[in-house]
Amino acid sequence: MVLIPLLFLPLPLAIPTKEAQCGYVIIVMALFWCTEALPLAVTALLPVLLFPLMNIMDSTTVCQEYLKDSNMLFIGGLLMAIAIENWNLHKRVALRVLLITGVRPALLLLGFMAVTAFLSMWISNTATAAMMVPIAQAVLEQLQKSEAGSNLPAETSENINKAFELQEESTKPGSSKETEGKGNSYALTVEEDRKRNESLLEEKHKKFSKGLSLCICYSASIGGIATLTGTTPNLILQGQVNELFPKNGNMINFASWFSFAFPTMILLLALTWIWLQIMYLGFNFRENFRCAANASAKVKEQQAYNIIKEESKKLGSMKFAEIAVSVLFLLLVALWFTREPGFIPGWATVLFNKNDTSYVTDATVAIFISILLFIIPSHMSINFRGEDTAGGKPKIQAPPALLTWKVVQQKMPWNIVFLLGGGFALAKGSEASHLSSWLGSKLSPLQQIPHPAIALLLCLFTAAFTECASNVATTTLLLPILASLAEAICLNPLYVMLPCTLSASLAFMLPVATPANAIVFSYGQLKVIDMAKAGFVLNILGVLTINLAINTWASSLFQLQTFPSWANKTGTCP
Repeated sequence: MVLIPLLFLPLPLAIPTKEAQCGYVIIVMALFWCTEALPLAVTALLPVLLFPLMNIMDSTTVCQEYLKDSNMLFIGGLLMAIAIENWNLHKRVALRVLLITGVRPALLLLGFMAVTAFLSMWISNTATAAMMVPIAQAVLEQLQKSEAGSNLPAETSENINKAFELQEESTKPGSSKETEGKGNSYALTVEEDRKRNESLLEEKHKKFSKGLSLCICYSASIGGIATLTGTTPNLILQGQVNELFPKNGNMINFASWFSFAFPTMILLLALTWIWLQIMYLGFNFRENFRCAANASAKVKEQQAYNIIKEESKKLGSMKFAEIAVSVLFLLLVALWFTREPGFIPGWATVLFNKNDTSYVTDATVAIFISILLFIIPSHMSINFRGEDTAGGKPKIQAPPALLTWKVVQQKMPWNIVFLLGGGFALAKGSEASHLSSWLGSKLSPLQQIPHPAIALLLCLFTAAFTECASNVATTTLLLPILASLAEAICLNPLYVMLPCTLSASLAFMLPVATPANAIVFSYGQLKVIDMAKAGFVLNILGVLTINLAINTWASSLFQLQTFPSWANKTGTCP
């Protein structure tokens, strides 16, 4: 921890410029984030200390970066997610979808992936994985019991029949020795077959367990990319774009992001489903979908289906609190989509925004709905407790709200707020010290490389880097550099910033890459090599999918083929 700052201290001492000093801060923070020598949130506070000491920015300006519009959007989105978790609404949705998809191997895989990805769009990837893995384990256990149980009757009846045949043969004269030899030989054969069948079933179940476990952690990461609040890197991108290019005209909002990222997520999720089927269920798609299943297979499916049905029944009918949270959630999504949809004037544009200034943002909507969560009661009944000593009247106790601050304190990851702020402070410091301009001038030779090739190489680098560092640290460090690169070669900054932000969520290869991976790995069914083999191919598929998106529908959505005036800060680009 002490060695890292001392090792790079000659840089600002030998080159006493603001660019070198800011570069020193970024290098130290990058290494601390990668090694986690300090907690990530503590490392994010270093600009508050080092930027004023190095005369890069004054303390007031640095501190203002730690609670910006993107931070408030993050807080508002998380408050809604906490309310959904608190009332088990996510579990009800998960079980309902699994009841619809059924328990045939391929469809069960698809069901878990669809539920996990959908929930991950709105609540944290970690919480989604933590909820879905126990449900998957219960289903897997029941499937294994059903497999074992269905083989016993067949084996028993077969043994009885053979024993009866042997008994008949033994009554024939002169056949006792022959029968004894055949009986022993047959007993050995039956035992070997039984063991072989058990071994095959165990191997088959183990492979399916691995596939089902991996589909949960992968879907949690993939689902998060679909919405602006789904995962932290998306919000970092929005904040960095607004910070570095204040005149961008609110290019990154909930509606525009969803239009770009949701189709990307669907395509990548489908490719992941196909790849996991090939790896863990084999190429026999007819068997995977159980198109011609026999009676015993249908019995096993029904038993596993009953487990999910039983879990769903335990939740009972929807309570008032669940209905209220569902209505508020739908209202939140509707307000986000219609605020500034792009193709028509949104309600914010008509009612509040004036003189081309966006007074109302997605954060305003998120905080409005969050405040309602603390106001609306969780049930409509009023409790009467005891009597007032003065007037003899009963005390009236109001029901608790849908969300209480005590619950928020327990579940809110405040460290992410500081991480976001640290990233914005770094971006502002790079701009104030002119480090970003210096980096841009050094990267200008890249102008000779075709733009799609630049995007592809940067996505591959980001996907590899995020396996070793958190996706928050990856985007925080890379996005300001990518913005400088784009400015230097007269390329639309979003053309490289958008795909690299999505690539930061492609952490599929290592258990330590994301908390969702770690949760699934902790159940002991996976080895590191299992995750690495499946994840390597998915990383490649993910990078190719993202590059397809950026060169097709995203290109027309964000006008990526042109260099925008809001990015031409130096005036050197045409």
